[in-house]
Amino acid sequence: MSGDLQQQLLNYLQGLGIQPVCVEHPEVFTVEEMMPHVQHLEGAHSKNLFLKDKKKKSLWLVTVLHDRQVNLNDLAKKLKVGGGNLRFADEALMLEKLKVGQGCATPLALFCDGGDVKFVLDAKFLEGGYSRVYFHPMTNAATMGLTPDEFLTFLKKTGHDPIIIHFDE
Repeated sequence: MSGDLQQQLLNYLQGLGIQPVCVEHPEVFTVEEMMPHVQHLEGAHSKNLFLKDKKKKSLWLVTVLHDRQVNLNDLAKKLKVGGGNLRFADEALMLEKLKVGQGCATPLALFCDGGDVKFVLDAKFLEGGYSRVYFHPMTNAATMGLTPDEFLTFLKKTGHDPIIIHFDE
């Protein structure tokens, strides 16, 4: 299944005029497992969190630099979500909304979302001077790189204007 979705993603990107770079590697479930396979790739690597606001039932995909620590209470304050209400969403919900399972959360899956998921992006991806930004392409056995401009084009076409957060402030 993930191979089909990966091909659908590639077709979608190519339809937007985007030619991403893609590197296959062993299946990984954490950023720590992934980095030895991709550290040779110049650019910003990502950590992705699929969260829900238990009060409002809203869903959030949060993409930060791979080495950033995220405090969910601090993030809830930045997003103006009631204190302590952000939690990790379960895998069944991620499969339903983004068509990917545990270890595969990626903003590239937003092309599967019908508008239910709010996307939060670490400002460093756009302001860090990176030549490429890297994400899983619907599978955790590969890493795909786009330029920051290509990534923004992709997000816009999927209807997901990013909520850009400065985590260092």
